Amino acid sequence: MKKVFRIILLVIIIGAFGATIYFLYQKSKSEPVVYETETAIITDIVQKTVATGSVVPRKEIEIKPQVSGIIEEIYIEPGDVVKNGDLIAKVRIIPNMINLNNAEARLDQAKIDYEDAKMVYDRQKKIFDEGVIPAAEFQQYEINLNRAKSELNSAENNLQLIKEGVTKDSESSSNTLIRSTIEGMVLDVPVEQGNSVIESNTFNDGTTIAVVADMGEMVFEGKVDETEVGKIETGMNLILTIGAIEDAKFNAYLEYISPKGVEENGAIQFEIKAAVELKEDYFIRAGYSANADIVLSRKDSVLAVKESLLLFEDDSVFVEVEKEPQVYEKRVVEVGLSDVINIEVLSGISKEDKIKVPK
Repeated sequence: MKKVFRIILLVIIIGAFGATIYFLYQKSKSEPVVYETETAIITDIVQKTVATGSVVPRKEIEIKPQVSGIIEEIYIEPGDVVKNGDLIAKVRIIPNMINLNNAEARLDQAKIDYEDAKMVYDRQKKIFDEGVIPAAEFQQYEINLNRAKSELNSAENNLQLIKEGVTKDSESSSNTLIRSTIEGMVLDVPVEQGNSVIESNTFNDGTTIAVVADMGEMVFEGKVDETEVGKIETGMNLILTIGAIEDAKFNAYLEYISPKGVEENGAIQFEIKAAVELKEDYFIRAGYSANADIVLSRKDSVLAVKESLLLFEDDSVFVEVEKEPQVYEKRVVEVGLSDVINIEVLSGISKEDKIKVPK
């Protein structure tokens, strides 16, 4: 009985060992690799580079005062459309006390001189009417009176100019009234009523009262890397994508490439500018960020394959074309323009050839 049991146990062990060996053998056998294939396509190849930047008005003007003082009134707010000459703000002058004192003293002296000249004129006029003095002598008294009157008017205007920044004869053209110098939209009003402002002069840029821009003429300003700037030239077409307007693309034309690069983050960047073709259905705000696809070269309706299908060996470019199911041969191809995804095929294959997709 024990002998039978041992034989059965031995058979079980041998069977288990054999099954294990068979399982490991089957598992170690690799499945045959089946390659997929693709064919060449007829498509458009557009080689381009991308420039990042923003869209800004071509004409953007900072309106500054011609006199220092305090903002008395503001007549506009951001978003308003103004014309050339429209009133923007009014400045109240804070006069210099020394200049004010001198102007008042000048006016007092002018009044005294005028009263004196008038009394002399009136006295000599009576004598002249009686025929005592000749006309030539009386004419000098008349000239002195007119000269004193002119000086009085000048002193009065000077005092008013120092106090108010305007004379009574030129109130409409006062430099205390700040007017727009261009037609456009008010983008910003960085001051408020009551703020002090400084006049624009040789030594100071002055305080900006408003920023006005012509929103009907926009320009893309961006930067291109030094590796790409040699491939572009003025007049090239740009396709503009604005981040805030997702469903539209805008055409633009390259009109400026900076002759000097600027280092940014370890790379040399060159500034470019392009005129944007606006669309009536979209309002582009100043400062929108945008990307510009610059078309370097383009070929329409050419035979092309995916770049991932190409193989390289020494100086040759080739693909593997299927002769029989899962049997391939190397074939040298001549390639042309590439857009990184697809590449033009000049010779070596046809549209019907099945090309092996590398694993």
